[in-house]
Amino acid sequence: MKAIRTFTVRTVLPDELAPLGRLAGNLRWAWHAATRDVFAAIDPGIWDTVGHDPSRMLGEVTSERFAELTADPGFRARLDRAAADLDEYLTAPRWYQRFPDDTREGAPPDPALPSAVAYFSAEYGLTAALPQYSGGLGILAGDHLKSASDLGVPLIGVGLLYRHGYFSQTLSPEGWQLEHYPEIDPRGLPMTQLRDSAEAPVRIALALPGGASLTAHVWVVQVGRVPLLLLDACHQENPPELRGVTDRLYGGGSEHRLRQELLLGVGGVRAVRAYCELTGHPEPEVFHMNEGHAGFLGLERIREYTKRGLEFGQALEATRAGTVFTTHTPVPAGIDRFPRELVERHFARDPVIAGLPGDRVLALGSEDYPGGDPSVFNMAVMGMRLAQRVNGVSGLHGAVSRGMFQGLWPGFDTSAVPITSVTNGVHARTWVAEEAQDLAQRIVPDSAEFSRPEGWQKVTGASDSELWQMRRTLRERLVADARARLRESWRQRGASEAETGWTEDVLDPDVLTVGFARRVPSYKRLTLMLRDRARLKAMLTDPDRPLQIVIAGKAHPADEGGKRLIQEIVRFADDPEVRHRIVFLPDYDMALARSLVQGCDVWLNNPLRPLEACGTSGMKSALNGGLNLSIRDGWWAEWFDGSNGWAVPTAEGVTDTDRRDELEAAALYDLFEEQVIPLFYDQDDSGLPKRWLEMVKHTLVSLGPKVLATRMVRDYVTGLYHHAAQSSRMLASDGMAGARALAAWKQRVRAAWPGVRVQHVEVGGVDVVPQVGSELEVRATVALGNLDPEDVRVQATIGRVSPSEELLDPVLVDLSAIGRTGDGTLVRYSGSVPLERAGSCGYTVRALPTHALLSSPTEMGLIALPAPPGGMGDGVVLR
Repeated sequence: MKAIRTFTVRTVLPDELAPLGRLAGNLRWAWHAATRDVFAAIDPGIWDTVGHDPSRMLGEVTSERFAELTADPGFRARLDRAAADLDEYLTAPRWYQRFPDDTREGAPPDPALPSAVAYFSAEYGLTAALPQYSGGLGILAGDHLKSASDLGVPLIGVGLLYRHGYFSQTLSPEGWQLEHYPEIDPRGLPMTQLRDSAEAPVRIALALPGGASLTAHVWVVQVGRVPLLLLDACHQENPPELRGVTDRLYGGGSEHRLRQELLLGVGGVRAVRAYCELTGHPEPEVFHMNEGHAGFLGLERIREYTKRGLEFGQALEATRAGTVFTTHTPVPAGIDRFPRELVERHFARDPVIAGLPGDRVLALGSEDYPGGDPSVFNMAVMGMRLAQRVNGVSGLHGAVSRGMFQGLWPGFDTSAVPITSVTNGVHARTWVAEEAQDLAQRIVPDSAEFSRPEGWQKVTGASDSELWQMRRTLRERLVADARARLRESWRQRGASEAETGWTEDVLDPDVLTVGFARRVPSYKRLTLMLRDRARLKAMLTDPDRPLQIVIAGKAHPADEGGKRLIQEIVRFADDPEVRHRIVFLPDYDMALARSLVQGCDVWLNNPLRPLEACGTSGMKSALNGGLNLSIRDGWWAEWFDGSNGWAVPTAEGVTDTDRRDELEAAALYDLFEEQVIPLFYDQDDSGLPKRWLEMVKHTLVSLGPKVLATRMVRDYVTGLYHHAAQSSRMLASDGMAGARALAAWKQRVRAAWPGVRVQHVEVGGVDVVPQVGSELEVRATVALGNLDPEDVRVQATIGRVSPSEELLDPVLVDLSAIGRTGDGTLVRYSGSVPLERAGSCGYTVRALPTHALLSSPTEMGLIALPAPPGGMGDGVVLR
C-alpha cells in the first residue's frame, strides 16, 4: 500500500454554476461566512466530511446534485450574490486607496505610499485546508495577508510550497508524540500554477555549487486581493535529490535548510519579477522579511542593482532603503545560524549569485562583535544589515531585541539601538465565531466602527443574558469537538470501541473552561500547571465549582524534551480520576485553534518572561469574549490594564529555575482559587455571573481596537512601508544618484570617524541643586578630524542612570555649532537641556554621523563619547 501515489481529478462545473469555481479559488471564503454558507448549502453532509474545504467539496459532489442546483433558482440567486460580493471586494477602493483621508471615496492612493510591497515568510497559516504553517509565525503571516487584503494594501506574499507541510500529530499508547507527513497535491488545493504566455509553467532557476541547478515552479494562492506565490521544487525537471528541497517545513539538516532559504529569498525575488511581468501587477518598492529565513532576498536585490551599474556598496544602500526586517524571536537559539564554511561554499567558492564578492556576502552574516561566534553565519544579523528598518513584534520584544542585537551597534546604550516594534494583531473574521460576529453586528451595524474605540464602547450595550448565552453556545461546541477528537485519539492509540465510551461524558458545557494551546518548547512551560498535582486535582474535581482544561500543542520533531513534556501532560490527563476534566487534543492546527479560542472562558499563558515575543492566541480568545490569565510577557505586558484579565506574578529575579517555577505555579493556583473560579461561579438568581460579564465587556472595549491585525498592518504601512518607499525613491532618483552619494558619504565617514572625539564637556547656568523646569546649559568641544560640521550631529543626553551605567529614557537635545577653536579642527557646541524629571540623573554628550538619507542617527553604529571618567557626566540631582 505504501507504493500508492495520489492525484486529484478536478471537477467540471456546469456553466450556470461556474462562479463556484471562482469562489472556491479565492481564499476569501476562509474568512467570509456568507461564501461558506453557499458551499454548505450544496450538501451539508459532504461539507462537514471535507472539513469545510470548498475545493475538496466540489470534487465530492455528484453531477446529479449539480444538475439539481442548476435548476434551483434560489441557489442560483444566492450564488450570484456571493460572486457579486467577491467582485466588489476585489475592486472597490479600500483604506489604502483612500489614504490618508479615508472619507474620499474613489480617490487615488497617496503617492507617498509604496506602489506595492513584497512580503516574504517561510510559512503561512491561512486555513487548515492549506497546511503550510507550524505555529505563531505562520499564523501571523496569514493574518497579515488577509488584513492587507481587507485594507486594499497592494501586497504580494512569497513563500515555499511544502509537499508534506509541517506534520500531522498522533499519540502512541504511552502518550508519546508521533509524526506523520501526508503528501499534498497542489492540484487539489485552492491554487493555480503560474504560466507564461505560451502556457508553460514558469521556471525559477537557482545555481548550486558543483554546477547543479535547482528549478522551482510557482503556485499562486489568491488570498482575497493578495496573491501569494509559493515556490515548488518537487517536479520532474529537478534531479531526485533536489525535488525534496521543498519537502517539509523546518526539516532536514543545515544544507537542506540553507537551500530552502536560498530558494525562498533569491528564488522568491525572481518569482515576484516573473509574476509582475506576466500579470501587470505593480513592481514592489518595499520588501518585507518576516524573520531571517528570507534574508537572502537582499542579496538578489543587490545583484539586480549591480546589473544596473552600481557597485556592491551602492547597491547595498539601495537595497537597504526599501527593506523592512521583522524579528520574531526573543532568544538566540531561535535564530537560523549556518556554518560559515557552508555559506562560503555557496557564495565564495562556487557562487549561487554570480557577481557578488564572497567576502562582502559573508561579512553581512558575520557575528563580528563581542560574544559573537566567528564560525557561524547568522541569518537575523544579515537581515538587519540588509534592512534600514527593523522591528520586534511587541513593545517588550522590541526592548529585548535591542538588548540581543546591541553588539551590532557597539558603544550605544541599549535604548538607542535602532530596533522599533509593531505589536502583532489577529484577523478578526478568521478567528471570531460567527455567533459573536452576529451579536456584534446587531449592536454595531456598521463594521467600520470597530476600527475605532467608540465602536467597541457600544459592545457594552449587549445584554448580559445574550452575551452569556453566546458564550455557552461556543463552550458547548468546544466540548462536542473535544469529545470527538479525544475519542479518535484513543482509537489511534489502540483503544477499542468499548474502551472509549467514557469520552461521551468528557467535559461539561456549564463548567469554567480553560484553554492552553501553543508550540511546545520548554520556555512556554506546558507542564507548569502540574507543579502541584494534588492542588490541581482538587480544582478539577471540586463538586461545586470545578475547573476543566483543554490542552493542545506540537513539539518540533527533533525536540525530545518537548515530546517528554507532552507525554507528561497526556499521562496526567489519562488518569481516570481527572480525565473527564482535563484533555490533551493532538494535531493542533487552525481548525482546532478556532474551536479553542472561541470556546474557552480563560486563555492561559505562562511562558518564562521575557521569552514570549508576542503571542496572539490570547488576543483571539479576547475577541470571542474570553479572559486572559497570563504572565506579563509579549503583548500582555503592553495591554493588561488590571481589569481586563489577570496577570500571573513573575519571579524574574530568581535565578534557580526550579524555584522560579515553584513560585510562579503557586501564584497561578492562587489566582484560580481566589479570583478566577469564584468570579465565574458568582451567579445571580437568573444564573448570570454579572461581575464576570462586566470583565468580559471591559476586555472587549480595552483590547478590541488594539488586537486587530488591521491595526497592525496600518502600523506597518504608516510607520515602516511608507518611509521605506520614500527612502528607496530618494536613492533611486536621477539614475541612482542618491545611492551612489550615500555610499560614498558612508565610506568617507567610516574612514574619518576614528578622528572624531568629544574633547571637553561642561555645564552651567543652574544652581547647585537645579529645579525641575529649569535648563541645563551644556557646552562641548568636539574634534571632527576630516569631517565637516554638516556630517556630524552633536547631542546632549540626560536621564536616570541604570546599574549598568546606561541612561534610561534619555532626553536628547541637539547642540548647535557656535564656532571653531585652536587650529580650526575643534568645533565648539552649545545648547540647553530642559530638566523635566526629579531625582538623580546623569548626562553626557555624544557625536553621531548625520545625513538626510539615514533612517536614524544610530543607523551606522558609529558614536563618539567623552573619555572616561566623565562618560556619564558628574551627575546632577533634580528636586
